Formats: sequence, C-alpha cells, structure tokens
Amino acid sequence: MDKCLFFPTINRENIMSVVPVADVLQGRVAVDSEVTVRGWVRTRRDSKAGISFLAVYDGSCFDPVQAVINNSLPNYNEDVLRLTTGCSVIVTGKVVASPGQGQQFEIQASNVEVAGWVEDPDTYPMAAKRHSIEYLREVAHLRPRTNLIGAVARVRHTLAQALHRFFNEQGFFWVSTPLITASDTEGAGEMFRVSTLDLENLPRNDQGKVDFDKDFFGKESFLTVSGQLNGETYACALSKIYTFGPTFRAENSNTSRHLAEFWMLEPEVAFANLNDIAGLAEAMLKYVFKAVLEERADDMKFFAERVDKDAVSRLERFIEADFAQVDYTDAVTILENCGKKFENPVYWGVDLSSEHERYLAEEHFKAPVVVKNYPKDIKAFYMRLNEDGKTVAAMDVLAPGIGEIIGGSQREERLDVLDERMLEMGLNKEDYWWYRDLRRYGTVPHSGFGLGFERLIAYVTGVQNVRDVIPFPRTPRNASF
Repeated sequence: MDKCLFFPTINRENIMSVVPVADVLQGRVAVDSEVTVRGWVRTRRDSKAGISFLAVYDGSCFDPVQAVINNSLPNYNEDVLRLTTGCSVIVTGKVVASPGQGQQFEIQASNVEVAGWVEDPDTYPMAAKRHSIEYLREVAHLRPRTNLIGAVARVRHTLAQALHRFFNEQGFFWVSTPLITASDTEGAGEMFRVSTLDLENLPRNDQGKVDFDKDFFGKESFLTVSGQLNGETYACALSKIYTFGPTFRAENSNTSRHLAEFWMLEPEVAFANLNDIAGLAEAMLKYVFKAVLEERADDMKFFAERVDKDAVSRLERFIEADFAQVDYTDAVTILENCGKKFENPVYWGVDLSSEHERYLAEEHFKAPVVVKNYPKDIKAFYMRLNEDGKTVAAMDVLAPGIGEIIGGSQREERLDVLDERMLEMGLNKEDYWWYRDLRRYGTVPHSGFGLGFERLIAYVTGVQNVRDVIPFPRTPRNASF
C-alpha cells in the first residue's frame, strides 16, 4: 500500500500530534504538550545567546507561532541558520507559555526539519517586505503567502460557509446549475462563446454565417451569466433553492468593481413576493456578517488596522440597523431635491449610479436601503410587470460604503406578459421554450435575488478592488495563471 501522501514524514501513531498553528495560539493545546506544526517561515531572528526564533505560519490563522530553537539542535548550524522567508519547515516541540509580548504561547523546538528551501532568497518574490497590491496581482500564484491575501482567503471561506449554513438552516436546497448554456439570462448579449470549431476553417451555412450545427453542442453555446433561469426550474419543484457558483460576463470594463469571471449566489423561492425576498436578503446579510466577525476576528482586526479602519464597525452598524425601504420613484425625487450635484444626472427612467446609491444609503437614510419598483425599460425581461404598466417588481439592496450589494425581483409568472416582454426586448421566445414551460404547467408567483460574492467580500474587508478578493482574477486582456 502506498504511503499516506498527506503525512509523508510522520508515523501513523504520531498523526494526532500534528496541529494547526491556530490551535496552539488559541489555547486549544495544553501547555507542556508535545506537538508538531508544519508551515512556512515568515521571519527568523537570532540572538547572541545561540538561540533562534522562527515565526512559522500555516495559514490556519493570521498570526504565526514562534518556535524557539536552541543551538544544541544537531542541524542548527547546517539548517536552522540558513532558513529564510518562505522556506517550509516541520517543527516538533513542547507548547509553553510565552514570556514575550504578542502571543500567549510558543513552541520550544526539539526538532526542526526543512521540507523545502527557497532557492535564491535575494530574488524570492515574496521577500519579507511590503509589496504593492499591483505587484501582488503579477504574482498571483504566490500572493496567498502575504498577510493581506491570506486574510482575504480565510474571510472568503468563512463567508461562503456561512451562506451555505444560512440557507441550509432556512430549509433551502443547493442546486448546481450549468456553466455552459444557450440562454442569455440578462438579455444583454455580453457572453463568452463556447465552441470547438476550427477558427481557421469555420463551417458556413447557405447564408454565409457560421454553421453552429457543426459545433460540439449543435447550436451556439455560451458561458453562463447567471444560474437564475435554471434555478427557477428547481424552485418550482423544491420550493426553496439557491445556486452558488462562477458566472461570466464579456463586459470590457477595467474597473475596481468588475470581473469577467466571478461568483454569484442566487436564491429562488416559490410563492414568494418582492417583500418576502427583501426580508430574506436582510436576514442573510446580517447572518453572514455576524459569522465573519465571530469566526475571523483575527483577520478582521487586521483589516481594521491596515486596510479600512471602519471594517469592523461598519459590519456592526449594519447588523444593528433597520433596513429602510423606498420606491424608485420616491428615491429619484429625493435625489433631485437633495441639493447635491451629481456627476451623473438623475431623472425618472435612468438607472441609479453608484454615487446615487451611496447618497441614499450614507447621507439620506444613513442605513441599508431597499429600493423597489424600477422602470421596466432598465430591467430584465423576467421581472414581474407591475399594475401601472411602467415599472417592474424589482429591488436593489444598497449598503453604506459600497452602494448596490444585491439585486433581485419577483419573477414574471404570467406567460402572456412574459411573451410580450420578450417581444419588446427582441428576444426569441423559442430559445426560452423550457423557461416558458414553467408558466404553462402549474405556474406560481416566485422571487429571487443575486449577490455578487466578490463585492460582498470587498465590502466586508474594505479591500477596494475585486481583483484582490478572488484567487485568480479574470479581466480584459488578462487570463494568466
């Protein structure tokens, strides 16, 4: 039988002695216990008394653990004194109370094994110094080793787990929707095409157009812009579902708020109206914000100290706030009469820009805001037409400090109205035959929303650019790694 790859140098009987750095620092390991930690060297400091101090991190928490190494170790001169930032080590020793400031516990090392050396410390891209965020994007394969990106990764994980917990506790089912689709959910046409056709020898039909009948799927296919339409099919059978996965937009936007590939969370609820889904959005956001403050206090402390001093207090205020609600028409009136000059003009019929959204949340209501009932001409075909014939049952949740964080709507459940909206928007209803079937066989009112996961992480951490909250950002002219 092959050896266990996860524990290549440790006997089976000693596996339980391997502990995360977080367990040592947070007091989950008894003092005087013999433990092994495995990780990477952040720094090494040597004293004149022949003692070296290694800061070893393994990513399980923000801080490294200090390993105190005496020069009596057999490989002290040969190995320990050669260790530099980035080297990987396996340290065994006794957990003791730390006499120094900064941490309660440290490890008195009895054995230090070097698992991997940094070939040239002078050219190591992640040397122990401060790096610009722009530089870190160029070395995305190594940037998780920095304090910033490591903290972002742990917060991202915690938020994702909290979202799954929230919906599971609320009786939702997670549905895996396809990444390859023939449907444009938003009707905007900004989609990445999926094809196996030879670009240098494209087949043509009688009209001289590309013959997609010869393609892998036998028709034009794309990367999905949303899992919503597929999600609705399961909501109309399981009542409460959510999707959570990557989505793609071929939008040529080089801004701090846009990615070509990003993650979306999209719940769909049968028999729910717009007010129901607005209440769900509020409960969900408060749940995950509480979770990240409780479970990632060390990382949130770092963000408050080094990235955005309001990072923690902003979430605390959000959790305690009562959401304001306002109709789009009333919101436009507020903006027109506020006396503030906006860069983008505001009038009825225009989509609200970020500056409008932030004014409403930060200056007028001073709280999270749900804006409802938008003009139909600026919203998607699937949103339910209101009785006035001019607006749809759509909503945006606006958060102080960022603006829109969630967008949702009650879905149009009436087949004749849906068909008319598709006609108005130039969509071929035959392409959506299966979506229309939901309205033909036991149709029900239903609602849902979409949450851009990277924007949520940016809001929580205070990191200004969504390229820095996703492991490998995909943007125009950039698909490295």
